[in-house]
Amino acid sequence: MAAHTLASIPVSPSASHSCCIKPKNPALHAPWGSKLDNMVSSFPGTKLSIRPSNSQQPIRKHHQSTVATASPSLPAAKPEGTTSEKAPKWSARAIKSYAMSELEARKLKYSHTGSEALLMGILVEGTSLAAKFLRQNGVTLFQVREEIVKLLGKSDMYFFSPEHPPLTDQAQRAVNWAIDAKLKSGETGEITVSHLLLGIWSEKESAGHKIMATFGFDDEKANELAKTMNKDIDLSFKKGL
Repeated sequence: MAAHTLASIPVSPSASHSCCIKPKNPALHAPWGSKLDNMVSSFPGTKLSIRPSNSQQPIRKHHQSTVATASPSLPAAKPEGTTSEKAPKWSARAIKSYAMSELEARKLKYSHTGSEALLMGILVEGTSLAAKFLRQNGVTLFQVREEIVKLLGKSDMYFFSPEHPPLTDQAQRAVNWAIDAKLKSGETGEITVSHLLLGIWSEKESAGHKIMATFGFDDEKANELAKTMNKDIDLSFKKGL
């Protein structure tokens, strides 16, 4: 029998469905202290033994996972001259943006998380200064998704991407750029979504850069966004995580 895979990707990181099968014959729920302890079948010499079940025993539930869990953090990069202990941490919004980019890549059934998926993840998260800046300049999730399909095409409908699609080389360089920019700034704190978005913009040949340019994003807007790179901090947002 051929196995069927369900490619459903809800927003929440994890979910499960449980079901309980009800007996078709309610008569089997008769008191077990009756004469049903041992029954003789209609076949001679064959005895059918029925054992009472413990009424307090919990009913088994059958779970089937149908979702993709997101990575708990952005992939680690190793900029030159920097150890993992000295590397700055990513902000909560940046982590969530990356997690959403993985899910967006899976929705389009792409085998990797590219710069274009990172761009979608930023827009899906939606609360960062970078996401708001994009929307203010006319860049929306639905428009970006349409441009991605035009530029990269649709994947085979029978292909199911990995649970955590790995980064493309261009996307990994965008991540590395964000880390380097934070280190070179000399500022304390975390790497923000603005760092990540400008990292995407730095990859001139990437799909993410080309799509941003399509909607009028240019170096002037990049310089404007760069002024807020270290300001995307919301303590109330972090407390909720």
